[in-house]
Amino acid sequence: MIDEPIVPDMNWPITPPLAESLKDMFDLWVFLDGRMVKGADASVSVWDHGLLYGDGIYEGIRVYGGRIFKLEAHLARLFDSARAIQLAMPLTPEQFAGAIIATLRANNLKDAHIRPVVTRGPGKPGLDPRRTIRSSVMILASAAPPTFGDKPVRLLTAAIRRKAPLSIDGRIKSLNYLDNIMAKLQSNAFGADDALMLDPSGFVVEATASNIFLVKNGKLMTPALTAALPGITRQVVMELSVKRFGAVFEQSVSLSDLYTADEVFIAGTASEIVAVGEIDGRIIADGKTGLITADLQKDYKELVRTSGNLVFDS
Repeated sequence: MIDEPIVPDMNWPITPPLAESLKDMFDLWVFLDGRMVKGADASVSVWDHGLLYGDGIYEGIRVYGGRIFKLEAHLARLFDSARAIQLAMPLTPEQFAGAIIATLRANNLKDAHIRPVVTRGPGKPGLDPRRTIRSSVMILASAAPPTFGDKPVRLLTAAIRRKAPLSIDGRIKSLNYLDNIMAKLQSNAFGADDALMLDPSGFVVEATASNIFLVKNGKLMTPALTAALPGITRQVVMELSVKRFGAVFEQSVSLSDLYTADEVFIAGTASEIVAVGEIDGRIIADGKTGLITADLQKDYKELVRTSGNLVFDS
């Protein structure tokens, strides 16, 4: 047994704000393969294929005021992703729902972001899933405000193209997010809030973790699901739009369509609904939140406040 560290100077410093946030998260309870463990003690094997190859799936879910928003829709998408990659699910949808509720209650979280993750599990090195012994499930829940706040954001079109639909289907919410991460790195380098991603043909797909919408002459449009993730918030926005504005159109969207739009906004579970004020240095309309976007934000906030699976009785 080796007692001394092989490389003694690998304890790199962590900036104080990050260290504090990690401390808070290490204190939370995590559901891990059927047990509740503290975040500081929760660990997966270094041989887990989710870590080694990104072989797994996940969801992002929100709870508002003790109500889980669109839980059934998120679990349905999780199980669709599992079927698409032939990943054995060790829990039923009902058991997943119960585990999510138990995680929220263990942490007394009434407003939070929930992340259920399923990996292919530990196994011998190699891409073949038959080398793994079982799937692994973890459910993380933590307080998390909307990603961008409520002010209009600045987007940069990334040079990195979305891998879907030429390889991985955009409908699969997998752990393979390196193309999105590289796009995010580009937006960071140019001081933008997020990156806009295009498909191999040059049409707009989505931001790195949000779907995108535009308004032109009173018409609401969003890219078709050729390469984009079928976002739960995207579907909610479409339903609210039909109810309030009559219709929403799914179609091919070009960068010029966005540049010349009357309003642009992004929508996702983590970001909720937020206006886009600038794309590639071009101010969208007056750069402020438009009237239709503001109406949809209002409708969305009311919906999440009054609907969903109740976790706490009071």
